[in-house]
Amino acid sequence: MSSHRIARLTAPVVSDRLAAGAAVLMPMGSTETHGPALPMGDYLIAELIADRIAEAAMEASDDALIAPPIPFGGEDFFAGVRGGVSLTNDVLQAVVVQMAEAFLRSGTRRIMIVNGHGGSIAAVDAAARVMRARHGAIIATLHLWKVAGPWQRELGGAAEALGHGGDPIASVAMHLLPALCAPAKARARSPAIPFLGLPVTGFGTVACEGVEFAVPITVAEIADGGVQAADARSANPAHGARIVDRFAAAGAAMLAALGRTP
Repeated sequence: MSSHRIARLTAPVVSDRLAAGAAVLMPMGSTETHGPALPMGDYLIAELIADRIAEAAMEASDDALIAPPIPFGGEDFFAGVRGGVSLTNDVLQAVVVQMAEAFLRSGTRRIMIVNGHGGSIAAVDAAARVMRARHGAIIATLHLWKVAGPWQRELGGAAEALGHGGDPIASVAMHLLPALCAPAKARARSPAIPFLGLPVTGFGTVACEGVEFAVPITVAEIADGGVQAADARSANPAHGARIVDRFAAAGAAMLAALGRTP
C-alpha cells in the first residue's frame, strides 16, 4: 500500500507521477469517541480506504497518490471528548482549501476527498465550492458514513448495529484495523440521558411537543459513547469488507470520471 502514500515516497517519484497525470486522494476523519470497542482515530480508516481506492485505480491502469490524512474533524457534537481534538469549521475549511491548492500547484487537476467524519461535511463541501469558484477545479468528496449507512441491510449488516459507535464504521474498522478493535467490549444500546428534560433524538436535537429542535448539546452531557450509540455486538469484519469493496470500486470510477472532465 505504501506505493501510493506521498509521505512514504521520495520527492522525485511523487513529482514524476503527478506530471504523468496521477490523481490525489485526501483522506480525513476525526479523533473522537467511537465507543468502547473502536479506536478514536477514524481518520486511520479513511486512509486505508484511500489505499483501496488507489489500488483499484491501479488495476484500471490509473494512478492515484494519497496525501497524509487530516486527523481532526470539524467541531460539533463531539467537541470536548477526553483525548479528542476538533477544529472549528472555518479552520478546517481553510486547511482543506490550502492542501487542495498545493496539489493544484503541483500539477494535478484530479482531487478526491475521502471524509470519515460527519461533522466535517459542511466545511469540506464549502471548501470544494471555494476551489471551483477560485480555480475552476472540481473536487469530488466521498463522505464515507453518510453514504454507507443506507447500505446496512443491502450488504447483510444487522439493523441493531447501525448508529454511532456501531455500523457502518464498526464493521469496517474490524475489517481494516482488527488489532485496534475490542469487539468483546461492545455493549447493548443505551438510551440518551434527557436534555432540558426532553428526549434526545439525534446529534444535537431534542423533541418537544412532537417537534424536533436543534440545541447545542455535547456528547458528554447526554451519553457515554455517543447519542444513538448502537449495539455493536453484531458488527463483523465480513460486512466491513463488503462496504470497503464498494468504496474502492466507486472511488476508482469517480477518479476516472474526473479525468474525463475538462
